Amino acid sequence: MKILQYIFSVFCVLVITSCTKNFEEINTNPNAPSTVQPSLLLRQVIYNFGENMSYEGFVAGDLLAQHRTALDFNLFDRHDLKSPQLGGNPWPVFYTNLRDNEIILNQSRAIETYAVYEGPALILKAYMAAGLTDLFGDVPYFEAFNGVEGTVTPAYDTQEAIYLNENGILDNLNKGIAAIEAYSDVIPLEGDILFNGNLQSWIKFANALKIKHLVRISGKTDVSAELQTIFDEANYIITNAENAIFNFTNTDPNSFRLAQLRVGDFNNFVLSETMEDILNNLNDPRLSSLFRPFSNSDSNAFNGLLNGIDASSTSIALADYSLASTAFREDTSTLDANFITAWEVHFALAEAAEKELISADAQTLYETGVALAFEYWNTELPATYLTGTAAYNAIDSSPLEQIITQKWIANVINGYEGWIEYRRTGFPELKTISASLNNNLIPVRMPYPAEEEALNSENYAEAASATNDNSINVPVWWNN
Repeated sequence: MKILQYIFSVFCVLVITSCTKNFEEINTNPNAPSTVQPSLLLRQVIYNFGENMSYEGFVAGDLLAQHRTALDFNLFDRHDLKSPQLGGNPWPVFYTNLRDNEIILNQSRAIETYAVYEGPALILKAYMAAGLTDLFGDVPYFEAFNGVEGTVTPAYDTQEAIYLNENGILDNLNKGIAAIEAYSDVIPLEGDILFNGNLQSWIKFANALKIKHLVRISGKTDVSAELQTIFDEANYIITNAENAIFNFTNTDPNSFRLAQLRVGDFNNFVLSETMEDILNNLNDPRLSSLFRPFSNSDSNAFNGLLNGIDASSTSIALADYSLASTAFREDTSTLDANFITAWEVHFALAEAAEKELISADAQTLYETGVALAFEYWNTELPATYLTGTAAYNAIDSSPLEQIITQKWIANVINGYEGWIEYRRTGFPELKTISASLNNNLIPVRMPYPAEEEALNSENYAEAASATNDNSINVPVWWNN
């Protein structure tokens, strides 16, 4: 009996040993690779970020910028920004895609055949990091995006450091350009739905971003020489054909998200009174390109609603207000996910010229920006538009106000950008909302989300302390 037990024990040991010897090989699914090709990740990052931020721009950014207002589920529209409803939580969009982009960047530096991805990954990192810090201020950055090998509780970095330090926004744009210029192999950039693998277009994209963000921080540091050099070299996005965009389609899954959701979600957002007044004052035909006449109108008229109503005590009839145009639901093939465009670049340069940061004709840059913005939104520019109330030196407004207002109009769907520029410049003049939950103050930053307090509590506590308990009324560095 003892001999049988001994033989059985030895047999079990041999079986276990033989199984565990090849355990990893046996239990690895050959159809589920442990690493992802950078071409697939690049496509995913560009599409995921662009699609999510286009949706966020419509349902949240446009409320902050007062392009649209919400009829219900509108705590965000009333400036309770800590209570996102149909949108208003871009934090995970940024961090998910910055993390995946970091994988591309690491692969490009570790594997020679992937070297072509380094420049675009650096430029995308700068692009997304700038959007993140412009919304929130100080955020986890230098220790973030690499949780597999690094810390999962990264420290918060100052916005100034994120912009100006090594491996920050401006440095990564310069390094991205340098990496592309140094690339001499013939392996193509695949998965690029912005520029179809054209590396020179990525350089123009990077220079366009430099123009945008140098102007944005021009109140804090001297950017004149660098801006002048970029302007003189003229290697940035100049025409709409060069825009950093990708097109939505008319069919799922690549149509604009508001075309895929139930009609009640789409019908929750109508023309704001602010947008209506500004477009009407300018006799701007984009009103009918961006919105549709309200249903109860017998003369194809448009009607906007003051932002931030108290839906519990205010009775609103949807038929009395203008919904977004068919481009946002029925025909989204005319709509783009917009990273940066020629009109935005021209307006930034016009501002730089007006402030004498560069030597250039501000009026010409402004008028070119207006023409490009009309073209972008598929609207014919009236012959008298730039000689009337939209003129560069119009009687009732300053040139800077005209520049920023035109940028604000064109940034519909990129609504966070309109709000950011308002915070920076005070233009255009936004209205006091109907039933504010923020003491009638227009917020000047997004609050850190609740999950940060739970998952990164020690670092969050320090950042919250620096912003008066995570207040939405404490300005970010470039606005302070």
